[in-house]
Amino acid sequence: MKVCIVGAGAIGGFIGTRLAAAGRARVSALARGATLAALRTHGWRLRQGGALLTGPAEASDEPRALGVQDLVVIAVKGQALPALAPTLSPLIGPDTLVLPAMNGVPWWFSGTVSAIGDEPLASVDPGGGIARSIPLEKVIGCVVHASAGTEEPGLAYLTMGQGLIIGETRGGDSERVRRVGELLSHGGFDVTCSARVRFDVWYKLWGNMTANPVSALTGATMDRVLDDELVRKFCTDAMQEAAAIGERIGCGVTQTPADRHQITRRLGAFKTSMLQDVEAGRTIELDCIVGAVREIGARVGVATPTIDVLFGLARLFGRVRGLYPAAAAAPAR
Repeated sequence: MKVCIVGAGAIGGFIGTRLAAAGRARVSALARGATLAALRTHGWRLRQGGALLTGPAEASDEPRALGVQDLVVIAVKGQALPALAPTLSPLIGPDTLVLPAMNGVPWWFSGTVSAIGDEPLASVDPGGGIARSIPLEKVIGCVVHASAGTEEPGLAYLTMGQGLIIGETRGGDSERVRRVGELLSHGGFDVTCSARVRFDVWYKLWGNMTANPVSALTGATMDRVLDDELVRKFCTDAMQEAAAIGERIGCGVTQTPADRHQITRRLGAFKTSMLQDVEAGRTIELDCIVGAVREIGARVGVATPTIDVLFGLARLFGRVRGLYPAAAAAPAR
C-alpha cells in the first residue's frame, strides 16, 4: 500500500514512522525545508520509551513527484490546510482514501451534519476550497489520542498515548474503514473503528477547546489551570455552551465538565499543544478549536458568550505575538 503523510511534524512523524517501520506500506512524506532535508537524510525517526524507531522514507515538496496514493494522511495545522489542499490533487486518484489526523473541528463536518448545513465553515474552510479539493466521499474521519512533539526537524517523539479513532464521516460501518484500521493496528496503534466518529471528534474538542487556549494564555500546565477555581469555573461555563451545541448536532455529551476535569487531572502537569506552539513561536490553531465552535453555535441557535470571550482573548493574545493573523484593515471613509 502506498501511504503519504502530508505534514511530517509531531503527529505526522509519529504516524509515518510507525507505519514505515511496520513494513506493510511504502510511506512517503510531503514536506519542506529542514524537515524535508532530514527525511531525505535519515528517513523516518521517532523516539519513544528511550528507543529510536526508524523507517525508510521517500520525501518531496512536490506532490506530483510522489504520485497517486492509496492513503493520504493529512497531519498539518488546521490553518495551513486551506492553502495546501488545492495542491494535493496529484496524490488523490479514483481509489485514494484521505485520513485527516488533525485537531479541532474538521472541514468535513459541513455536509455530514444536517443541522449545520452544507455551507462550508468559514472558520476552517474559508471559501470552501478544501471541500472542492478533497471530495467528501474520500474522507475517513480520525481522532488522535496521543501526545507527541518534535526534538528537531524530522525527529518526532512520543510522550503518551497511541490511540486512533477512525470512522465514516456520515457514520456507520464500512469495509474500507476496517481495512485502514487493520493497517494502523499493524503499525502498533490502538485503533477504534467507530460508527459515530463525528461524536468522537466533538468529545475530544469539548475538552481541548478550553484547555488549549487557556493554557496558552496563562503559560500554565493543565494541573495549575484546574487548580484555580475561577479559571476552572470559566472552563466549565464554556464547556456547557459547547455541550448545548453538541445536543443540537447529534453529538450530545453525557459527561459533566467536572467528570472531564477529573480525566484531565490524571494526565498530570502536561503542556497542551497550543502552549507548546506559543513557546516555540508557531502560529496557533485557534479557528478550528474555538472559532468553529462559535460558528456552529450561531448556525444552530446556541448563544456562546463565554466561548466568545475565550476566542477574543486568545485571538488578541495571538495577534500581539504574531501567532494569529492580524485583523483586516478597516475600509477608508
